[in-house]
Amino acid sequence: MAVKTISRRRSPQEKKRLSYTKDRRNDYGENDKSSRKSIRRNKSAPHRANRRHVSQTLDAITGVVDEAAEESAVQRLESRRPKRWKKWRDATLGATVQDRLQRRARLGIDDHERNAERVQRVRRRLRLPAGETRRR
Repeated sequence: MAVKTISRRRSPQEKKRLSYTKDRRNDYGENDKSSRKSIRRNKSAPHRANRRHVSQTLDAITGVVDEAAEESAVQRLESRRPKRWKKWRDATLGATVQDRLQRRARLGIDDHERNAERVQRVRRRLRLPAGETRRR
């Protein structure tokens, strides 16, 4: 029999703070749906390039055994660092909101004083000091 734990209720302010820190938004500038295909493609391309490099290097030394050719092939394989790709996580919702507010103020879309108040409100909700921004 599983024991059911009762979670405590969160206040709306606490929910907002957790949302700003835990929720993420795609800030790379591409369609978020395209990540389904692009992540797979970006992971497979370096692997394919590495396999191709190894197979081309080994194809060059097939046939008659030659010590010099074998050593140069091993040296070529070990000298080149394998290609790799690493996925980056998206930006937090709080950082995204701050960036958008600051961009609006910079472009003159919104009033500077009003936007400064909004940015301070976001920072208070994130419990950040005045000059610090939290990214990633």
